[in-house]
Amino acid sequence: MKHTSYAHGIELNLPFDEAVSRTTAALKDQGFGVLTSIDVKETLAKKLGVDFRKYVILGACNPPLAERALRSELEVGILLPCNVIVYETDSGKSAVSAMAPLAALGILGDNDALNDVASEADQKLRAALEALESTKIAS
Repeated sequence: MKHTSYAHGIELNLPFDEAVSRTTAALKDQGFGVLTSIDVKETLAKKLGVDFRKYVILGACNPPLAERALRSELEVGILLPCNVIVYETDSGKSAVSAMAPLAALGILGDNDALNDVASEADQKLRAALEALESTKIAS
């Protein structure tokens, strides 16, 4: 798994559509539902007339975590849901990355309850990626 200051990511030896399906299932196993799905390729084609790789942004929400976050900091909704991206790589594989909740929610400062939620969300998103990565389809 690759980590940046704002995300965790993996590459899968899967076609794009299957990667999206398996990612959605792995998120579900960790208590996340996909509230939104933005087809970036389609949007850029429609709005700008440009061709772009297959790329989707999934707005993933874990309701118990979201409820705890909102109770600890009402304005945190501006940073919800957790975004997960899936895109087709140049080599025909698929990349999957999830936001790093600790980094995103860290901008709100000292709020122990919110930091606990961010830590739990981070663990669950990493677990979803690890489950995808550990299957025999990972590259």
